[in-house]
Amino acid sequence: MATQQINPPPRLLMGPGPIDADPRVLRAMSAALVGQYDPAMTAYMTETMGFYRTVFDTQNEQTFLVDGTSRAGIEAALVSLIEPGDRVLVPIFGRFGHLLREIAERCGAEVHVIEVEWGTVFTVEQIKQAITDVRPKLLAVVHGDTSTTLAQPLEELGNLCHRHGVLFYTDVTASLAGNEFHMDAWELDATTAGLQKCLAGPSGSAPISLSPRAVEVINRRKSIEAGIRSEGDTVSASRIRSNYFDLAMIMDYWGEKRLNHHTEATTMLYGSRECARLLVDEGMENAVERHRLHGAAMAAGLTGLGLTLFGDQNHRMNNVVGIEIPDGIDGDKARAAMLTDYGIEIGTSFGPLHGRIWRIGTMGYNARKDTVLTTLAVLEQVLRTGGVRVTGGGGVGAALELYADDAAASGSDAGIGADAGATEVERTATEAAAV
Repeated sequence: MATQQINPPPRLLMGPGPIDADPRVLRAMSAALVGQYDPAMTAYMTETMGFYRTVFDTQNEQTFLVDGTSRAGIEAALVSLIEPGDRVLVPIFGRFGHLLREIAERCGAEVHVIEVEWGTVFTVEQIKQAITDVRPKLLAVVHGDTSTTLAQPLEELGNLCHRHGVLFYTDVTASLAGNEFHMDAWELDATTAGLQKCLAGPSGSAPISLSPRAVEVINRRKSIEAGIRSEGDTVSASRIRSNYFDLAMIMDYWGEKRLNHHTEATTMLYGSRECARLLVDEGMENAVERHRLHGAAMAAGLTGLGLTLFGDQNHRMNNVVGIEIPDGIDGDKARAAMLTDYGIEIGTSFGPLHGRIWRIGTMGYNARKDTVLTTLAVLEQVLRTGGVRVTGGGGVGAALELYADDAAASGSDAGIGADAGATEVERTATEAAAV
């Protein structure tokens, strides 16, 4: 029997991630391979570092990629910064705080946690008190936790950490490029991300940035591998416990030494570079504003359907919103109907929120007016079929009102289908649909 190529069904991915990759990113990933030390390749690596400095809003020299999904970046940062026995403080307000605890424990850390109810975030005072009590080496915080759809404010934490001699790490996988983030101004020491959410790419590469302070801590544990080690090269008595995620060696691979560590994932480098290049061209402020606008329209539309938004809305992420599943409808069947009948994916959640809320994302390439209105229109039909009483056109109508109000406030054209003021992402989507 003849085999067949893969042929994925058409999908509009409106869950908490992954999302539909920007076609320009996919095109970049189809480019021909070159050798890992080819001058073209090393030039692309250097360009990628520069683009991500803009995305992270940092001057950090050590800004590069870890090959692997966003979790690879998290593990690389933690295993390289944490020595066995170090105290680590993890504030947990959702599923991914538990992930940070899990990884830190596997690094041999003495992990201390503080927790708040899912749907809320921490005050600065709560974290300050915990730092005073625990006296950790490292504070590890998730910025935006998609499991609860909330973002932990970070602005005051860096200065707080440094006054107490604490390193400050944050995971911005779900928030970077869709929510305000300033690595240097907020005094972060280590930050890691992923491509599959607001960066509009596929999962598989983890951008990372390290402050000089973090680099100093990591390099104190540097050990060059036997086989590539030269006379006089460093061999630490407390070397980093992972070879693949050893940031001291990876920094030498990305730096001027080009010291062999692994074979760079060329295709993912192309895609990662394109994700960052597109954001640099759009402008980070514009990208965040795009996510704010379309996320607000989605939230307004969901409210217009009579649904209840989940969690503290003062701290909701721009790019994902949670809604309480209405009484009388089977949440899993409704999600399945959206996928099989309409080709639209939305998400449920984890732990105490599994089966209680749906999560809908408007991020990356899908942070657009057409995707918002389409998702709201389809959700209305699925709710009706499931026996939920909704106001006809209430979701789309509320979203359109928000777009009109925003356009009036900014002085742009609010006409349906108008291209005036559209971002490059929206124009590309319009052109792709017309092909």
